Amino acid sequence: MLVSAKEMLIKAKAGKYAIGHININNLEWAKATLLTAQENNSPVILGVSEGAGKYMGGYKTVVGMVNGLMDELNITVPVALHLDHGTYEGAIECLEKGFSSVMFDGSHYPIEENIEKTKDIIRRAKALGASVEAEVGAIGGEEDGVIGGGEVADPEECQRIAELGVDMLAAGIGNIHGVYPPTWTGLNFEVLAEIQKRTGTMPLVLHGGTGIPDDMIKKAISLGVSKINVNTECQLVFAEATRKYIEEGKDLQGKGYDPRKLLKPGYEAIKEKVKEKMILFGSVNKA
Repeated sequence: MLVSAKEMLIKAKAGKYAIGHININNLEWAKATLLTAQENNSPVILGVSEGAGKYMGGYKTVVGMVNGLMDELNITVPVALHLDHGTYEGAIECLEKGFSSVMFDGSHYPIEENIEKTKDIIRRAKALGASVEAEVGAIGGEEDGVIGGGEVADPEECQRIAELGVDMLAAGIGNIHGVYPPTWTGLNFEVLAEIQKRTGTMPLVLHGGTGIPDDMIKKAISLGVSKINVNTECQLVFAEATRKYIEEGKDLQGKGYDPRKLLKPGYEAIKEKVKEKMILFGSVNKA
């Protein structure tokens, strides 16, 4: 049974480890992530973007698939199904269709409107026992003529949003989505420490976990980051393994074109990557 992300994140924050939020894109992704979590006795958050939800045939399909897999594969570790970067309308729809957690990304609204809409999503989620993640907007990344190449949140705005009663807060500390450019200057730990000071026990979320050096990830966890989003890295290893299979001509051998065979190396690569992240984040045997 799906659970909200609230309890697993409170435990993670107290225990100084982080839960992996692994974005899923299809059956292979969901199955690989769930089985890896079970094998490593780790709680996990399955993230679904609105685009991925549409791709998989709609939110109801995603909920049915994840619940079915958990049942048939005997998954007993805590699993949250979470809408990633949800719009206001998307968050409402996912809550109605059975997601156990949603992120409402109101960071592009003026702060007052972000607050109003966040309050409404919190009210709806609480009634259903679901958890809510909010995002706080950026103040840009240039200082002393140096472009940091990532967004940095305003700690005061973080405090205002945290006080509304969200369960977790995503705040930019110089992190970016996708592959990091060579000019990237690293995470801003001073801002993270300030946000942590103002938000207390609130679990903090790090988006764009691909390409951040391991030592920075560990430091961020020590400063209150309890949820780390992983998406691009799984996509890259999946593509790489699939490419290798085809380049070696394995799809032309026997029934190598069967999707179950064709997608298997990519599926195994996702499992390997998710396990690596769970070890790094410290969530192994924390279920």
